[in-house]
Amino acid sequence: MSDILDLSAAQAIAAIDAGELDPADLFEAYRAASAAEDLGALSWVADAAPADLAALREQSLRGLPLAVKDLFCTEGVPSQAGSKILEGYLPPYTATVVQRLQDAGSSLLSKTHQDEFAMGSSTENCAFGPTRNPWDTSRVPGGSSGGSSAAVAAGLAPWALGTDTGGSIRQPAALCGIVGLKPTYGACSRFGMIAFASSLDQAGPFARDVTDTALLYAHMHGRDPRDATSVGLPEATVLPTAQRLDGITLGVPKDVERDGIEPGVRAAFDAALQTARDLGAEIREVELPHAEYGIAAYYVLAPAEASSNLARFDGVRYGLRTEAPDLLSMYTRTRHDGFGPEVKRRILIGTYALSSGYYDAYYASAQKVRTLIRRDLDAAFADVDLIVTPTTPGVAFPLGSKTDDPLSMYLEDYFTVPFSLAGVPAISIPCGLSEGLPVGLQLAGPAFSENRILDAAFALEGALGFDGSVARKGGAA
Repeated sequence: MSDILDLSAAQAIAAIDAGELDPADLFEAYRAASAAEDLGALSWVADAAPADLAALREQSLRGLPLAVKDLFCTEGVPSQAGSKILEGYLPPYTATVVQRLQDAGSSLLSKTHQDEFAMGSSTENCAFGPTRNPWDTSRVPGGSSGGSSAAVAAGLAPWALGTDTGGSIRQPAALCGIVGLKPTYGACSRFGMIAFASSLDQAGPFARDVTDTALLYAHMHGRDPRDATSVGLPEATVLPTAQRLDGITLGVPKDVERDGIEPGVRAAFDAALQTARDLGAEIREVELPHAEYGIAAYYVLAPAEASSNLARFDGVRYGLRTEAPDLLSMYTRTRHDGFGPEVKRRILIGTYALSSGYYDAYYASAQKVRTLIRRDLDAAFADVDLIVTPTTPGVAFPLGSKTDDPLSMYLEDYFTVPFSLAGVPAISIPCGLSEGLPVGLQLAGPAFSENRILDAAFALEGALGFDGSVARKGGAA
């Protein structure tokens, strides 16, 4: 059983094709592991393999199990966005990206816990309890897609779906020692994703390695007539093959050394840069003068969009309803009882930023900063192929250590937010350990450069030789 779970997705597909592995045995192995998990990573696990599993064997993904973040609608399966206000909600349809993966032959195995409505960086804001990091169960797995990240790292699924608004794929991938890709904004359909911030939300894959990430992503993206913001990619995703980085120029932001990075993370990042040089890459300093304002701009724009998107949860059409003597009281009580503290905080911030007399001072100013950050990145990408940073300033932090300090929690996304605001793709790969915990390396490129990013990440991954099996064997602590 454990040998089966040690296979990467690509290896499992090869074994199925060679007649050495039955998809039903693979699904049952993961199903049994998921049913017994004690990390708080999963909100729902399938009772049995899908009835059409034998037919899926003929499809591209060969029936491989798939874990899906709780905010993707999945027909007839609880889709709660980590919130009490949607507890037990069973959608009548399936999100486009999930449906595309099922059409390609994946099998829905589980739904994963998340920060409520994707608002958080630790998965401690989930209404159904926190998720624990498989490397050290006293620490967080990151967020908001912490359940998906922990599930892949712990061997509860070969790969998983998450969403990234300001870093919610890359940050948990870094903290759990796996690979996470945030695609170009618009590459994947948002139809069927329960919205947080519509101009930022983007679906993306988690996997143990870069090859599996590319394999899953290849079946996710594409234009969707039900999502006006989706544009797809101008080229097909191909599996990465690069062994070296000759001819690639990597840009390191000028101020990265003073940006509050933990010493162990700094050491792992510097070692990864040296590995890139050894592979033939040129390392060049780039200036991103407005990146330091990214967090401030993000925490105006994202809450503003959230305050609008979450207005639909009123107890009338679906989800929780708290009875009251009149309609207005029912609205108020339902939202009071259904939303958690972080969601309420962001709704209040967003509503204030959009209110009369404050719109220009806050929301309009934040949009201007967003434009400046995009221009800075455009200028940088005219000089370098990719930009490289640590994914996070530190490693996974203890559960409860930042729950009373929202600003400290927000700064977890310091390195990821600028690329989200600009809508460009970025990946996090593990690049080493600090105090026995994974460190992430972020590679970002211009819009629609996913193939270039995946190729560079693949070359670095091979040279870095990170061993993620520690988490699948019970972690370092």
